Amino acid sequence: MPPRRKLIDTGIGKRFMRRDEEGKTKRMAARDSGWKCLRSGGLALAFITVCPACTPFMSERYGSASLPPDGVIGAGDPLRSSVILVASAFASPGLLSAPAAARAIAKMEFLASNLPQNPTLRSSPPTLGPVLDIARQEWRSALGVAPGAPAQSVINGLYAAGNALDAGQNEAALAALSRVPFQRGGPATLALLAALPPLPRTAAAAAMAQQTLWGPGRSGGRRRF
Repeated sequence: MPPRRKLIDTGIGKRFMRRDEEGKTKRMAARDSGWKCLRSGGLALAFITVCPACTPFMSERYGSASLPPDGVIGAGDPLRSSVILVASAFASPGLLSAPAAARAIAKMEFLASNLPQNPTLRSSPPTLGPVLDIARQEWRSALGVAPGAPAQSVINGLYAAGNALDAGQNEAALAALSRVPFQRGGPATLALLAALPPLPRTAAAAAMAQQTLWGPGRSGGRRRF
């Protein structure tokens, strides 16, 4: 077998070496970018892949929860309608009005308490519950909701505020957001609802809930419940 040519001493070899170095630099940059993503918005997913069973009972501590009678229009399934609404809402939370933001977060509370163990789901990823629980910590922290507050009290307060705002009753909305479990008080909580900050973990949880609803591919696929 003839000896392998050493391209390092030629102009072509030097070009090959430069390309190899450039490729290595790009691969390292992509890796670093991926870690930055995990540290910012995707840290929850990184944690769950390491320890999927560390928080299996977190949702239970918030108690059972349901939406108010006006939480679902018509005779639709509250889980399905909530998933569709939050997936759209948290794609651009800063564009939501205060009443829409209140109802969207209330629906996330409802989903976090009901979706992971719902018997009507044909299949559910084991990480869905932990992802929703970690997202719950994010939206509660953003609004100043007591970390251990029952989910139903959060839902009731947010729906009361949203309905009052729709009716032009600002004082009633402020009163609803001044009660437990809202720790920032009515005016500050209302201001946050009117201009929600970025909620990357909440958006990721809403997207996972939608993926669970529709399955691997929406087009041509069957819904899972």
